[in-house]
Amino acid sequence: MSNDPLESWQEEKQSSWLYRELAQCEPDAKIAELFRALAAAADFQAEKWLTAASGRSVPTFAPSVRAHITVALARAFTPRRVRHVLAAMKVRGLSAYDSQRSLAGHLMPTSVSDVGARHKGYGGGSLRAAVFGVNDGLVSNTSLIMGVAGAAASGDIVLTSGVAGLLAGALSMAAGEYVSMRSQREMFEYQIGLERDELREYPDEEAEELALIYQARGMQLDQARRVSRELVKNEANALDALAREELGLNPDDLGSPWGAAISSFVAFALGAVVPLVPFLFGLPLARAVVVAAAVAACALFGVGAMLSLFTGRSALAGGVRMVLIGAAAGAATWIIGSLLGAAIA
Repeated sequence: MSNDPLESWQEEKQSSWLYRELAQCEPDAKIAELFRALAAAADFQAEKWLTAASGRSVPTFAPSVRAHITVALARAFTPRRVRHVLAAMKVRGLSAYDSQRSLAGHLMPTSVSDVGARHKGYGGGSLRAAVFGVNDGLVSNTSLIMGVAGAAASGDIVLTSGVAGLLAGALSMAAGEYVSMRSQREMFEYQIGLERDELREYPDEEAEELALIYQARGMQLDQARRVSRELVKNEANALDALAREELGLNPDDLGSPWGAAISSFVAFALGAVVPLVPFLFGLPLARAVVVAAAVAACALFGVGAMLSLFTGRSALAGGVRMVLIGAAAGAATWIIGSLLGAAIA
């Protein structure tokens, strides 16, 4: 935190504002109350900094753009699902989402309904994956267009090449994601199937294994055995618990191959279409290339700034870095294209 009392006051005021906004969109009443308590604590600290800055002109408080975006994401996806973004904003109290974990590492369930509860409701980085997908499409297709344009091709050829690059890249990404997710899901389903067979053949042994796992994590053995024996009376509950505790899998979230493929296709295509837009209007080649480079640079800056939500770093620095990376890739392909064009000519 800054040594300037007014800057520290600004940070505490923003924290207070952020906690209250999170409390409003947090569906869990206990965690919402925690956020409100943290907001009150931030307000108290802000007053202390204001006292330290006595005699100085106090600026009007206004949340930063990053804070507004963070709150918008929390409202759209719930705070739990954007925890990585909240962590980058230095939001405290996020361990409340793991409230079922004890200081020893894991708080055991005391009833069947408790089993697997800690695994539910996690979104897991899909927003970050989408941003990276857009970035991949943007950089790769911009580089392709610059390379083809560098070879002194006509605007129509550049457009055709760009569309081909968009489709090839998006389909490749989709196919790769589908195969990867399908293979992973099949492996998980096979493991759960083996666990199901063992449960049907050796229910008592499986119950004892589960009880020993609970004991190792802090539960009294007698209580662990009562819970595990109650679990195996219902195959669905028992299989759910065994998959989570023995295999470390969440049966409710094994991943969707088609969902992953479609998401990858759309994200890549959204990025890849950006540098193509100027060529759709029939501009002269030189002008279309300049406009495409400018549009791609703006989009790259936006992507870099967006990624700063996950890193906590400066949005300006993230945006500039992404522009420089894209510019280097585009310049390299332009030079290579120019050399090839000259050689062919």
